[in-house]
Amino acid sequence: MTNQHYGQFCGLARAAEIVGQRWTLLILRDLSVGPRRYSELVAGLPGIPTNTLATRLKELEDEGIVARTAPSGTERSVVYRLTARGEELGPALDALSRWGAGGMREPRDGEIVTTSSITAALRVATGDGIVPADWDTTYNVRVGEVEVHLVMRDGTVVADPGLVEDPDLEITAGPGIRDLLAGTLSPQDALATGAVQIDGDPALFERFANALHVPYSPSLAI
Repeated sequence: MTNQHYGQFCGLARAAEIVGQRWTLLILRDLSVGPRRYSELVAGLPGIPTNTLATRLKELEDEGIVARTAPSGTERSVVYRLTARGEELGPALDALSRWGAGGMREPRDGEIVTTSSITAALRVATGDGIVPADWDTTYNVRVGEVEVHLVMRDGTVVADPGLVEDPDLEITAGPGIRDLLAGTLSPQDALATGAVQIDGDPALFERFANALHVPYSPSLAI
């Protein structure tokens, strides 16, 4: 851990010392989606200096938040994963993501989306992940070059990277999906304007839009 200490016996101060360093929250976001090799972390965090990534991983290991799995069998790379202590950060990461998204409408110049960022965004959008128990629907979602899938089943919603075969609905979208998730763009208008394209039953798209929600902050004039 760095030498930056706030000199306060305070939970928030201690948390800030651990996760408040540059890139740390995004490393944790990517690992919350699933274990990653070092090369996968580099690829999923464009712009991160490799020495910074190595330093942050070492700091998180020292804090018991991240663990590494040594290569074995045919696996030749070290794999990093969250520990049980690291997984406790999940609700805090989701809350920060939701808060940040409240002030986001369109990407700024140079901003991109990644597989982990979209997967995490959909996870946040599911809220408590509770849907009617009789729903059993699988979606493939493409946003730019990013591909993820989402499953509504047994009263829960789960988002994961990658596509699945034979989904119930294919969704292709650009930045306009943000307005859909905020509720300022209806499913009908999203399709009519071309902000979102689908392959499948429009009723399942309405189900998608009704189940996922990340509102804009009411305190901002967006």
